[in-house]
Amino acid sequence: MKLSADEFRNLPNKRITLMGMSGVGKTRLANIMRAGDWFHYTVDYRIGTRYLDEAILDNLKRQMMQVPFLRDLLRSDSVYIRNNITTDNLAPLSTWLGKLGDPDRGGLPLNEFKRRQALHHSAEKSAVADTVEFIKKAESIYGYQNFLNDVSGSLCELDDPGLFSMLAEHTVIVYIQASQSDETMLIERAEKHPKPLYYREEFLDEQLGLYKQERNIEFSTLVDPDDFVRWVFPKLFYARVPRYEAIAAEHGYIVSARDAYEVSDESEFLALVEQAIASRSA
Repeated sequence: MKLSADEFRNLPNKRITLMGMSGVGKTRLANIMRAGDWFHYTVDYRIGTRYLDEAILDNLKRQMMQVPFLRDLLRSDSVYIRNNITTDNLAPLSTWLGKLGDPDRGGLPLNEFKRRQALHHSAEKSAVADTVEFIKKAESIYGYQNFLNDVSGSLCELDDPGLFSMLAEHTVIVYIQASQSDETMLIERAEKHPKPLYYREEFLDEQLGLYKQERNIEFSTLVDPDDFVRWVFPKLFYARVPRYEAIAAEHGYIVSARDAYEVSDESEFLALVEQAIASRSA
């Protein structure tokens, strides 16, 4: 959605998509905005509760079936299992996505890892496509005048111009851009706490080959899951930056993560967006 700062300010119903790497502050801003008259739609929550809910539960059940006591309870329908995913706790989704590598160290074999990656890719596209439906629901069912779309950090990996155009048609896309200091912080955090990540298959194949060569490893089942995430995260980060920038250049506006971090309430956030719109229009 392209418009002037004045046009944005005067919109009776504001709809914004926050885009950027995980950790740049999207969810923090969303928490600030939903304290007011804003509906918070989060793509990751939609993925976990709608499109991958059954897959996540099936994975839990497989783990339970390996324990005789739990297996008997499960097979006799004596226990009931459900996911408890919230906007602030996506652990069931993250755990299901998993890490590539040695099963004895909690990793997944390459074929299974790629299968889950493909399922996540499809689920994310569907969850993003649901944005328009939830814009309507937010107003018609819940009475929210404003809508905030908190997309996944892997949005830029979807390679679907139609989805990006759809978001731009119905929302103001705001790219939260990390500075060099932010980049360093995010990379250091990933090194300390390596988490499951989504990779484009071509990127994964290329980087896995380089990693195995560098570590002198022949088979992916010998990969240390956490070590691979630490090794690949900076490469993933810098591969995503130009993709985000390309989407923002065509469809949206840019605010710095540092400025976004200074935001403490709704009015300051809207002023920041107005400034970004005005800067692009100048």
